[in-house]
Amino acid sequence: MAAPFPPPPSPRFVLRGTQSAVNTLHFCPAPGAAENPLLFSGSQNGLVHIWSLQTRRIVATLNGHGGQGVTWLKTLPQGQQLLSQGRDPRLCLWDLAEGRNTVMDSVQLDSVGFCKSSILVRGQLCWMLAVPGKGSDEVQILEMPSKTSVCTLKPEADAKPGMPMCLGLWQTNSSLRPLLLAGYEDGSVTLWDVSERKVCSQITCHEEPVMGLDFDSQKAKGVSGSAGKVLAVWSLDDQQSLQVKKTHELINPGIAEVTLRPDHRLFATAGWDHRIRVFHWRTIKPLAVLAFHSAPVHCVAFAADGLLAAGSKDQRISVWSLYPCP
Repeated sequence: MAAPFPPPPSPRFVLRGTQSAVNTLHFCPAPGAAENPLLFSGSQNGLVHIWSLQTRRIVATLNGHGGQGVTWLKTLPQGQQLLSQGRDPRLCLWDLAEGRNTVMDSVQLDSVGFCKSSILVRGQLCWMLAVPGKGSDEVQILEMPSKTSVCTLKPEADAKPGMPMCLGLWQTNSSLRPLLLAGYEDGSVTLWDVSERKVCSQITCHEEPVMGLDFDSQKAKGVSGSAGKVLAVWSLDDQQSLQVKKTHELINPGIAEVTLRPDHRLFATAGWDHRIRVFHWRTIKPLAVLAFHSAPVHCVAFAADGLLAAGSKDQRISVWSLYPCP
């Protein structure tokens, strides 16, 4: 008789206390304690919570978005500054050094949609920022912290991709030219050359809006999920042309976010069907379906050590230890 499948794993622990749906998560190495990263969560009630994974408690609460949902969080490389995007609509730059929790600066956004911003670090003290633009189909590029406008990326008049839904700024190892991957409402993924303000390549890999994407610049390969059932894996050739390589159909529709682990061995998806799914990155083989949450999972994030966190509409954050980094 065939051996039964092992029971699905349980979370390593669960964080409670946001008192609102969890929209976004981000890990940051703790200063001087790499083995215990800090976890940042952004909630529907407009609050950002900073969690200690050692005590499993909230160590600080940031209130800068007037009760409007927080949709994106990112720490700058030195770890002492945090960017938070809310639907107020504002992007706040927080000073976290020496126990401070104050807004240093902010950028007023033109869009109240759900499109998350993206940054590309250009040096120790400056970075490039991509945000949804004033026009419904536009992406605005800013130099930070000066807030200088670099350009606005607007599709050709006959393209009509709809709103940008997710953004990813990056650059190749061989070139300093910034590039932007954008997933749109019509199910397409577009590669923009930011310096030239032009589309390099565009593919339609989904029938529904692209809800999340991530990109492995080392392998020139990316993955996207949508409001439909299909996960799409695509690659970028030397001519900067996007090509769909593989698709994987899920049982239930709706991927809120897709995230690669930092070592590029695995990726995880946040499902509207309350499930977290983990895949092998090279083969796209499904490895685990994690059924813990009682409502849609909105976000997934990996720590450098491989720890996986997922945030849900059920106001809980599950933390998992699966397939440890080698």
